[in-house]
Amino acid sequence: MGNETDDAITDPAEFWEARYTTTRDENGRVWSGRVNAAVEREVTGLAPGRALELGSGEGGDALWLAARGWRVTAVDISATALAVGAQTAARDGLADRIRWVQADLATWQPDTGYNLVTAAFLHSPVELPREGILRRAAAAVAPGGRLLVVGHGEFPSAAKHADHDDAPPLPTPDEVLAALELPEGWTVETNAVVGRAVTWRDGTDLELDDTVLRVRRDG
Repeated sequence: MGNETDDAITDPAEFWEARYTTTRDENGRVWSGRVNAAVEREVTGLAPGRALELGSGEGGDALWLAARGWRVTAVDISATALAVGAQTAARDGLADRIRWVQADLATWQPDTGYNLVTAAFLHSPVELPREGILRRAAAAVAPGGRLLVVGHGEFPSAAKHADHDDAPPLPTPDEVLAALELPEGWTVETNAVVGRAVTWRDGTDLELDDTVLRVRRDG
């Protein structure tokens, strides 16, 4: 998941901007543009409302949510990634349903009242205060709303930084739940590790484990 251009970059904004400008495919994207499987599974059936997506990248999840009636705020540190998402939203007639926000989640403060807050694969080879970000995300959830956190159970074997001996272990759903430090008044709806078959960028077929935590704020 790295390359020679971005391996030496430690500033998060510079790192992710370099990633989204130097690793595009022939379609001008880094990612597939499709919704993440766990997000689709966990959100299908929920009544649409206000949604906040943290680390939206090129907007695959935000676009899927907007197409299903959600009003989405999509936040990412990379202006290039957001521009790809905004272009797709305009093409698909969804521009009025998504607000694209360029911000560093390490310091960005969300407003409140969201019916759904998602953070899918919010991992980074450079500095990312993930636990603090997710605690602020929980505080942004409206009564009756959900927080959905999806992550890698382990680094994909094809990802370059999987071989880094100093990479911190990825948290289990239980560890994510504990780190959220939720007060009374929350219900755990999903706490699972779910397998997923994927084809990597080089054509390799892989079986990945996703960690999935969905909690509802009682209201």
